[in-house]
Amino acid sequence: MQQRRNSYEDGVYGTTCPIPPGKNFTYILQAKDQIGTFYYFPSLAFHKAAGGFGGIRILSRPRIPVPFPDPAGDFTVLIGDWFKTDHKKLQAKLDRGHKLPFPDGILINGHGPNGAFFTVEQGKTYRFRISNVGLQNSLNFRIQGHKMKLVEVEGTHTVQTMYESLDVHVGQSYSVLVTMDQSARDFYIVASTRFTDKILTTTATLHYSNSNKAVSGPIPGGPTDQINWSLNQARSI
Repeated sequence: MQQRRNSYEDGVYGTTCPIPPGKNFTYILQAKDQIGTFYYFPSLAFHKAAGGFGGIRILSRPRIPVPFPDPAGDFTVLIGDWFKTDHKKLQAKLDRGHKLPFPDGILINGHGPNGAFFTVEQGKTYRFRISNVGLQNSLNFRIQGHKMKLVEVEGTHTVQTMYESLDVHVGQSYSVLVTMDQSARDFYIVASTRFTDKILTTTATLHYSNSNKAVSGPIPGGPTDQINWSLNQARSI
């Protein structure tokens, strides 16, 4: 996010005093025309690894149009790698010049496999704001049986292109529109690692409100180590 006229509050150590434990600080900034999807995280003590992050939505003013109809609903989806190791030990490892270990899992909105739940109505279109809040791993995001129309990347509206899956690299945020055009049942929402020898995968559930069928079948696969695939997708945005 561009913090105009108050960039000294962007949280970088040395320009802003740290917020002491148990205290709070209110940020006041001009969002201007940055209409879209972002997320926040603390920049000290590796608190991001301990779960210190969350989504930010900047909505348009009523007189400022956006290039797509209002969706029926709006979901924030935070995906990222997860480590069992305490964040202080992870920071100490980095301070000694070592790299982070391989993650223990992938989370969607803080949950493991099938822990997160998104309820939708058949025939309607919803906005999913996807942010990779992890530490080191690029992730591929996909929704079983549904295509995603990319409409915004971190405050900038894009050429509206359809994708079956999206690579979301660390720190990136995408907005997609998804139309619930399938028969009434539940579907997998999937996030899996990219460019790793061992592929970690986790799932959430897309629940049609009129569904009486639980999610089932094989988890839809995605790209794994194909670098050109990811580069071509990035160029298409």
